[in-house]
Amino acid sequence: MSARDKAWEKIFKDYNIEKHNFDKEPFFISSNEIKKSCKDFVEGGITEPRILCKQDSRESRPQVFKDNNLFILPTKNKHYAILKGEGYVDIPDIVTEPKIHKSKLEFDLETTKVGNSEMQHLDHAYASSIIRTFAQDPTLVLTIRGRKYTPEFSFKVNNYEIITQSVQTEVDAGYEGKDSVILVEAKNSRTSNEIIRQLYYPFRQWSENTTKNVTTLFFEKRGDLYYLWQFAFLEPYEYNSIKLIKSERYRIE
Repeated sequence: MSARDKAWEKIFKDYNIEKHNFDKEPFFISSNEIKKSCKDFVEGGITEPRILCKQDSRESRPQVFKDNNLFILPTKNKHYAILKGEGYVDIPDIVTEPKIHKSKLEFDLETTKVGNSEMQHLDHAYASSIIRTFAQDPTLVLTIRGRKYTPEFSFKVNNYEIITQSVQTEVDAGYEGKDSVILVEAKNSRTSNEIIRQLYYPFRQWSENTTKNVTTLFFEKRGDLYYLWQFAFLEPYEYNSIKLIKSERYRIE
């Protein structure tokens, strides 16, 4: 059992969480309560609430979450809700033949070949017009990057209604076109699933802040191939209404 598993096992025991009726309501917990439970817990040094609550894939959840079909969402700064149900979306592999994309640039980008960060791969894909091609919007320009805080909004997840406000979000890039806003979550390695929050919170945040159509993309760079998935929320107020619309992979020529 990992240090993270043991920390959460102690938190669940201290607050009697395993006996909570998750069919009725979520269990709400604060960073201060997590710190209080973990203040004398030194094994592995994992006591920071921000780290303990970062569970971006199904596999990264502590064992007690897996055993009880639970996941965690932030509701406001330093406050969280533990919920029962499916909190993640599958990122299906793309096995179709890569499309050959002819770069719109008239020169080779040398600086984007230094390092291996998500940001640089995404910037290369944008500069070469892969993002515009996939989104079918030639008007897109980079306008969003970095951390922001959400306005207050409510949503339904499973049978719960959650109200959230001032939650920190970060998109790897956001592009605005004449009629649309494209938000991108980027990775630089194979990802099989992702917590829906990573796509849903920015989607709701920017839907509140623009009258344009907001679209969410998931991006990966593997070897010399660029992978893109487009997701939509069929019901904007439903966390679990996420659906894959299309996917494609490209090789730049």
